[in-house]
Amino acid sequence: MTATILALALVAPMMQVSSQAQSSHVTPAPSRIAPARQVAPVLAFPEPGMDDPAAYQGYQTRFYRDSKGNAVQVYLDGRSGRVVHVWADAADESIGFTVRDSAGHPATLAWGSDAATVADSGRMRTLTYTLTTTAPRVDIGWLLLGSMRVERDFQYAHHHLGPFTAPPFREQELVDLIANLRRQSPAEQRRELALLHARGISELSARLHPTVTQACTQTHCVVRAEQPTFDGRNHLLLVLRTDSRQAMMHRAGDVISLRARDASPIRMTVTIATDAAALTPLARDEIFNRDFLRFLAATRTAHDSVLRVLGGDTPHGTDSAIVMRYRWLEREVRSVELLSTKEKLMAGMPNYATYFGRDMMMSALMMQPIWTGTMPEHVIASALRKLSPRGDVSHEEALGGQAIREHASIYNTLIADSLPLARRRSSVAADSILSRARAELRDLHVVRENYHMMDDEFQLAVITARYLSDTTVSAARKRTFLLEPVATESPAARRSPLPSRLSLLLRELSLVTSETAPYVREPDVQHLVSFERLDSTHWRSASWRDSQDGYANGRFAMDINVIWAPQALESIARILTALPALGITTTTLDSLAPQLAHTPLGQYARDPAHAERDAAVWRSAKRYFTVTLAPAEIREHVRAKLAWLPPDERRYWERVVAADSTIADSLTFLALALDSAGRPIPVVNTDPATGLFLGDLTADILRDSLPIPQALRALDPFTRPYPVGLFVPGLGPLVANDAYASEDVWNAFRNDPYHGPRVVWGREVNLLLLGLAKQIATADAADPHPTAAFASYVRALDDALHQVDQAVLASGFKHAELWSSEIDRGRLVPIRYGTSSDIQLWSATDLAVQYAISHLPRRAADP
Repeated sequence: MTATILALALVAPMMQVSSQAQSSHVTPAPSRIAPARQVAPVLAFPEPGMDDPAAYQGYQTRFYRDSKGNAVQVYLDGRSGRVVHVWADAADESIGFTVRDSAGHPATLAWGSDAATVADSGRMRTLTYTLTTTAPRVDIGWLLLGSMRVERDFQYAHHHLGPFTAPPFREQELVDLIANLRRQSPAEQRRELALLHARGISELSARLHPTVTQACTQTHCVVRAEQPTFDGRNHLLLVLRTDSRQAMMHRAGDVISLRARDASPIRMTVTIATDAAALTPLARDEIFNRDFLRFLAATRTAHDSVLRVLGGDTPHGTDSAIVMRYRWLEREVRSVELLSTKEKLMAGMPNYATYFGRDMMMSALMMQPIWTGTMPEHVIASALRKLSPRGDVSHEEALGGQAIREHASIYNTLIADSLPLARRRSSVAADSILSRARAELRDLHVVRENYHMMDDEFQLAVITARYLSDTTVSAARKRTFLLEPVATESPAARRSPLPSRLSLLLRELSLVTSETAPYVREPDVQHLVSFERLDSTHWRSASWRDSQDGYANGRFAMDINVIWAPQALESIARILTALPALGITTTTLDSLAPQLAHTPLGQYARDPAHAERDAAVWRSAKRYFTVTLAPAEIREHVRAKLAWLPPDERRYWERVVAADSTIADSLTFLALALDSAGRPIPVVNTDPATGLFLGDLTADILRDSLPIPQALRALDPFTRPYPVGLFVPGLGPLVANDAYASEDVWNAFRNDPYHGPRVVWGREVNLLLLGLAKQIATADAADPHPTAAFASYVRALDDALHQVDQAVLASGFKHAELWSSEIDRGRLVPIRYGTSSDIQLWSATDLAVQYAISHLPRRAADP
């Protein structure tokens, strides 16, 4: 019996349990076993010839497609011995375990074969592959089956590094739910257990941990770990199989030990299986437009031509660049394909195999030149379907196990509120709360949305305006798309008749105009768009730098107030101007939203130019964020920051500063944020790249509305060497430079480096390069006989593009979400950022960058 047939046979017992557990609420699909087939990895990292294995520090990963075309990632983290499988399906699932040698150190693992085997078994989808290790004995523990979000929290807490004898990992929300359930009356217990499809509390408690069993014969040993979701609706399975003639297997509780019988490597077959719903992948020609596919085909033709001429020889110089260029492009195209489905575009893997509103919309804006005209429909439709009742765009969905955790947390809060009322015999109030608690249990699996972010509201207006302006999409299609009724995802928002996308869009645009109206009425610093207060002294980071210290505890974010607010108002004017051409009049708008007439959006609907005028008012907000430092101030701040650094880092950056001739020049930049009093927090940052991408400095220069020196000052922070500016050769522009801020800010970024001066973000790099390419293209299409000053400006753009592109290429991480560096024996070495995604939607926008560069004058396009 082959490993694949055995794995399918092992799934069958679980399927019987699955059908029994689901019989009360799901009609099982007909039992069947689809033919198993081998599949090669779609992608693998690090890739020979493209990636530096040393920079990955023992980390390696592969991406496959399962029998339904859904992405499955398997990664081996050599630093911890953790093996994780991420299933980018409708439940964002993961299955993980840790492998250690006899000394308790992370075991060295290798792939046992190139291919995996995928199949269907009834409702289950399976994937099987092999691992090997040269360690004579390994122990396998910390089996964790559930949501990728749970796996992520498990690792963030460093639980996976603890001894296997430590207390088992539990999702506290579910532990608390069971405790609260025990406190209910017997009748209420039965009612609530029925909602969870459990026959008793003991069965519910058993779902907190996988059931692990072992079976051995003379030829093989098999360990099965299976676990239902907390509500019993879905199931995950992990099967580990070894050849009994080559290795002995022993299970002690949830720890599995393998011991080699001879000097041969231990070989282990791994099968994972799920019965969660699958997503519907988008094909390549549904994602990318014909012009881009022709561009990609041309790079492949050049690649193939070089290899034919060289035969088996290794390419060098220009030949190597041609070969590498196609390999990079194809890798990024495959990344986008893995993340793109009809239901949604996912943010990235392994960490974000779910909808992220901002990631989707930013990627769509950046990919517009290379995507089909209808791709934004997937983005806009997903965002509108997930709107809050007041019009907030969802930042992130919680689905599968994460949705269950969040619903459980609400249930626990409600029960805590109901018990004092019950003790006071306030039965009516207690019963009302209990009814709400039961609703949480009934909807435990229902997707929950995160509405904490603020920038995505403004972004939806911008992408909608660009979609409606796209001449490749017919007016009839746009009208149908906007007027089509849609079912929203929130149970509370479902109603009949269903709302149209246009009515949902009006709700969202109305929220944007209400948030921008105070500054229009009274343009002072306290009327800027503010983050919410997190506690008495902190503000919630609620734009793209959404780590706790991403905005250095600022209240007013520069990107929202200087870039997104005016862009959104301009876009609203474009939307309202475009609607009449689609046969959608103000009368139609009034019928969809009767309250519209009494809002700022209603005023704009009757006079779109009013929105343009208000956008001009918002552009004045830039003055609050502008910081200019004289050379003496720069030296003073940089000297203090370097003195604060560890000795090896200080010595390295002191050498950089000594060689930096630009330190004698002043520096002007837009502060990352303003504090609660409206004072700039002087952190140099990459966020102005978004403005460079969305706006057009060159067009402003040509209209004589922007002096060339002022435009060049806007580019200066990106190319000035760190620690004065942001640029690091061989790495790229750092996402922030806090040298001019206070020591409190330095400490915050040291403790939370995610958006600090130790990392480069692929998103920001691509926004900068696209913005530079846009300015160069505008200049190239303008006056063929430019003035000396204008020609010098274009050269500066071209130099900046080349400088940044080459640095990022040299880092080896241009495909990654973000990357970092370390100082090793006096050298700066790029390294993989520990929790970054291996494929990321907005990092793959490098495809649009390379396409744009290929259309520029020759000097900018040179590799």
